[in-house]
Amino acid sequence: MPTVEAGDEIAVSRLAHAGREKPRATGRDRGAGPFERLVLRGATVIDGTGAPPWGPVDIVIEGDRIVEMRSVGVPRKAIDPAVRPSAGQHEIDCHGKFVTPGFVDAHAHIGSPFVAGGSTPPADYVYKLWLAHGVTTVREMGCFNGLSWTLDQRERAAAGTIAAPRIVAHAYFPAVNDILKILHTPEQARDWLARLKQRGADGVKFFGASPTIMQAALAECAQLGLRSGCHHAQTAVTRMNALTTAQWGLTSAEHYYGLPEALFEHRVVQDYPADYNYSDEYFRFSAAGQTFSQAAQPGSATWRNAMDRFLELGFTFVPTFGIYDANRDLMRTRRADWHDDYTWKSYWDYFQPYRGGHGSYWYRWSTKNEIEWKENYRLWMRFINEYKNRGGRVCAGSDSGFIFQVFGFGFVRELEMLQEAGFHPLEVLRAATLEGAHLLGIEADCGSLEVGKRADLLVHDQNPLEDFKLLYGTGAMRLNDDTQRVEWQRGLSRTIAGGICYDTAELLADVRAMVAASHAEAAVEARAA
Repeated sequence: MPTVEAGDEIAVSRLAHAGREKPRATGRDRGAGPFERLVLRGATVIDGTGAPPWGPVDIVIEGDRIVEMRSVGVPRKAIDPAVRPSAGQHEIDCHGKFVTPGFVDAHAHIGSPFVAGGSTPPADYVYKLWLAHGVTTVREMGCFNGLSWTLDQRERAAAGTIAAPRIVAHAYFPAVNDILKILHTPEQARDWLARLKQRGADGVKFFGASPTIMQAALAECAQLGLRSGCHHAQTAVTRMNALTTAQWGLTSAEHYYGLPEALFEHRVVQDYPADYNYSDEYFRFSAAGQTFSQAAQPGSATWRNAMDRFLELGFTFVPTFGIYDANRDLMRTRRADWHDDYTWKSYWDYFQPYRGGHGSYWYRWSTKNEIEWKENYRLWMRFINEYKNRGGRVCAGSDSGFIFQVFGFGFVRELEMLQEAGFHPLEVLRAATLEGAHLLGIEADCGSLEVGKRADLLVHDQNPLEDFKLLYGTGAMRLNDDTQRVEWQRGLSRTIAGGICYDTAELLADVRAMVAASHAEAAVEARAA
């Protein structure tokens, strides 16, 4: 594709198949601000560093920056007005509420490139779900809508002209056969990366390549200042596992691929069944649930040595636990509370079993598959939690848009599963904020609540440390003991992104209306067919 710009190749290929581009966001119809002076009064602060909550605190924001965080008293005691910062152009009463940094989704996609048929959900659908769940920064892993498309959205988001999180763009590296391969030599890889950097990409998403190309590409990324993440595809992992690429300079490993292979003791290649075919998604994902059981066991010399080396390298894992949740309990994930109101019709259709659909492999999913995946999770979570305990960086990423996981909701599910892995809730929030910012190289600008940083903050009506289910757009189910009626309680009331204040209830209402319209349109098309 000599006439296609670096980073746009997969989008051009996709457009030839789908025939239409994902509708871009072009304007902002929600959010107030930024304000000349915004004051949050009386908040209990959870700052994202892992420090325990403290407060009450008055937080002053001017434009898109935090300019003051002033302790104004102690809990359960009246606050002396004389000690408080002066009045703001706009104020938010945060007494009895909690304020955290905005979330960083370290593995995100602005929609799925593989959804075909039906109406194409606009970018606004994805952005509003993210903002409604507190996501203020996303690491776009692949730019499957095209780098040109993604950079346009990145600049609009940075200017505050669309209702969207900050976008950090990692373009797909086209060097694997099963997706798109146009790079065949180290020289081609270096030239492509130089052109990618010149265009303004922030990083690169790898799936693998030949070892000579991969090693040259990672060295070039280091030279150019491009960060990198790799989904170690099973078609490439026998030649380079996650430890190999970490030693070559990879920034982070995505999902679980490549990690169990780095722990293999008595094999190099996974014990694939004789009839395995990678192009059959059932085989791809069912066999993937057996990898950790074939690797070194926790506490073994191989386990310890691999972890030691990852730690020496300062390597980062973005496990994306949540995206594979259906593999261990399909019924639970398929019938999640939010699908009826928040899952776009063409996405719902795409999630159903059919051959050829990425992540739509349910045509023969079994009890045995779920049991194997539960064991896979047990070992995988143990490694990730131990890595965190020993000082390694672990970040929260959702990878939503596949396998019954919906944007925003999937990120909250990731938080729950990090807690399940053994993370204290404060460690979960740290993984979802400051650690994610470190991974993206923007920790000086966001990720924690500190004076001088970008005003990315969340206002919670209830303490998120008590239950991450309160973050779901549907809320958490509770019984009102006074009325003996079931209530759905939502904790997140406001998302502030770059000083722009969003009412999460308004964003969720917009999404419900969009989703209802997508179902109505599909019904009309079905009647006309």
